[in-house]
Amino acid sequence: MSVHLLLSAGRGPQECAWALAELLHRLEADAARRNLGTQRAETVPGDRPGTYRSAVVRITGDDAETFAASWTGTLCWQAPSPYRSSTSRKNWYVTARPCRLDTPRTTFAEADVDVVACRTGGPGGQHRNKASTAVRATHRPTGIVVVVDTERQFTLNRRLAMRLLRQRIEHDDEAAERAATTARWHVHDELVRGNPTRTERPVRSPR
Repeated sequence: MSVHLLLSAGRGPQECAWALAELLHRLEADAARRNLGTQRAETVPGDRPGTYRSAVVRITGDDAETFAASWTGTLCWQAPSPYRSSTSRKNWYVTARPCRLDTPRTTFAEADVDVVACRTGGPGGQHRNKASTAVRATHRPTGIVVVVDTERQFTLNRRLAMRLLRQRIEHDDEAAERAATTARWHVHDELVRGNPTRTERPVRSPR
């Protein structure tokens, strides 16, 4: 089982990009303790070295979903700014949401298509109606249906129906991929500061 988790510093200051990097390290260490695997699938660097504006981490293992849920929401890294000694602010916020990185592509096979000869009306369709040359093709996995009656031969209409189904399926897959990309970008604007679901702090060195 695997889950992708998107972490974003949103439009916060440079400290939020630093906080994201610190939280990402903490998440990876936490996952390792729970025998879960992690992989940084995508990262967008911040303005300063070692910081990130956003990161997508792939979490794998039996409890990946439960673990990801424990790191979902508004995350807070509580520590003084490493860049501005003049600010008293110590809470830096990051948002984390499950996301879809790769949308599945539909494999088209003619064996998955039910083809039925039918008759259609309309101008110039009398000959086709008598011969039932029109084609109604249904792609069972997606439920997409096309009806083709432009030709006077059943085989030609069947060929056109298969082509149309392929085009419809490819179009729908591309639309789903664009929607997933748009959903990921929306996460960057969803950062809510305050009321964090999880607060992490630097580990103090023993004296």
